Amino acid sequence: MTTTQIFARRARLEHGWAANATLHIENGRISQIVRDGAPAAEARRVDTMLPALGNLHSHAFQRAMAGMTERRRAGQDSFWTWRTLMYAFLERITPEQVEAIAAQVYLEMLEAGYASVGEFHYLHHQPDGTPFADLAEMSGRIAAAADRTGIGLTLLPVLYTYGGAGQQPVAGGQLRFANDPERFAGLVEAAKTATAPLPADTVVGIAPHSLRATDAEGLAATLAAHPDGPVHIHIAEQTAEIEQIEGWLGSRPVDWLLANQPVDSRWCLIHATHMTPQETAGVARSGAVAGLCPITEANLGDGIFDGPPYLAAGGAFGIGSDSNVRIALGEELRMLEYSQRLRDRARNVLVPGEGSVGETLYLGAASGGAQALGRDAGAIRSGALADLVAIDTSDPTLCALTDDQILDGLCFAAGDGVVTDVWSAGRHVVSGGRHLKRDEIRAAYARAVSDLLTG
Repeated sequence: MTTTQIFARRARLEHGWAANATLHIENGRISQIVRDGAPAAEARRVDTMLPALGNLHSHAFQRAMAGMTERRRAGQDSFWTWRTLMYAFLERITPEQVEAIAAQVYLEMLEAGYASVGEFHYLHHQPDGTPFADLAEMSGRIAAAADRTGIGLTLLPVLYTYGGAGQQPVAGGQLRFANDPERFAGLVEAAKTATAPLPADTVVGIAPHSLRATDAEGLAATLAAHPDGPVHIHIAEQTAEIEQIEGWLGSRPVDWLLANQPVDSRWCLIHATHMTPQETAGVARSGAVAGLCPITEANLGDGIFDGPPYLAAGGAFGIGSDSNVRIALGEELRMLEYSQRLRDRARNVLVPGEGSVGETLYLGAASGGAQALGRDAGAIRSGALADLVAIDTSDPTLCALTDDQILDGLCFAAGDGVVTDVWSAGRHVVSGGRHLKRDEIRAAYARAVSDLLTG
C-alpha cells in the first residue's frame, strides 16, 4: 500500500473551504481529510488545493497542426475547410509520431492543471484504410503516452462507419477512421487489452463519432454490445450538420438522439452548440453531460452554447481542449463565460441566480468532467480518486483575493502558471509547475514533428 500526505494551507473541499487541511492518500484515493491541524514532517506542503478537472474531449494528434490552419483561403473558411486540411495531415502521421505527440499533449494538460483526459480516438488504421496487424495499434500508442505522463486516461475508441449523412462512403482521410460495428467491437476489446497494464483508474468507453458517421442500426447495435461505461458523441456542432441530419433522419440531431436512444448520465454530448429550447431542456433532464470546448469552438467558428437556460434546468457540463490548438484550462472557462457576455451584452451570465461565476464554472466543470470520464473524482472528499491541483495564491493575480474569490481569480485573472503541483489518482506528476518528464517528452515531440513535416 502506498501512502502520501499532502498539507494545504487552504483546500476547497466538497462542501466549502478548509484551512490547514491534510489529505491522506492511499492507493490513489483520498482516505482521510484532517482539518485545522499541523503538517506532519513527511507531508508535501502546498498553498491552495483544488479538485483537478478532467479534460473530457481531446484529439491528441491535432496538437501538431496548431498554427497551420490560420491562413485565409479564397472564399469563406469554415470548419469544413479546416477539416480538409486535417485530412491531408493524416496522410503522413505514423504510430510512433502519434505516441510522441500525445505524450506532449498530455504533459501540457497536466501542467495546465488537468488530471485526466478523455481521448476521443478515431485514428485507427494505416493511411489507405488497411488495419494494422494489431487492430488496436493506435490505441496502444495513446495508452503508452498516458502511461508515460501519468495522466488519468479514459480511452474512447470511435465508431466511424460512413463519410457523411445518408450513409455516404468514407473516402480520403476518413479511411483511417472507418470500422463497421462488428470490427469496432473487436477494436474495443483490443483497446481494453492494450490499456490493461495501465493504472486501475484507466477507463475504456465508446464514442459513436456522430450521427452523420453512423446510422440508426449500427448505433443501436454498438450500444447494445457495450451496455456499460462512458458514451461520447459529437452532436449539433455545425449548422450545416444539423441541416444534413434533419434532411436525412427527419429531425434535428439532438432531438433525434433523445427520441431514439437511451441517453442518460453515462452520455457526453460534445459540442451541443446549436440546440432549441426544447432540446436544451431535454439534455438537462437526461442527466447527460454537455461537453464544451470553447477555445476550439471559437477557433473553428462553430457558434456559442446557450448556457443560461441549460444551467437553469440543472444541466451538467464539462470542458475539453478538442483540437488542442491551445491547452489552457483557465482560458477554456473564461472563453465559455465571455462568449455568453458578448452574445447577451451582459456580465456574470453563467451562474443561476446569484453567486460566484468562477465557482459555478470551475466546480461545475470538475463534477461534469469526472462524470463524463467515468472517474470517481471531481471533488475533494474521502474515498474519491486523488485528482488534485495545487495553485500559488501569492501570485499577483490572486494575492489580494479572499477564499470566496479565489476561483473567480483563477478563471478570469490568472494564467496556468499559478499551478504548482498536480496529482492524478495520487500520482504526483507535476511539481514546481513542471512535469517530471518534461525535457525528454518535449525532445521526442520535436523530433516527431520534424519527421512528420519533412517525411
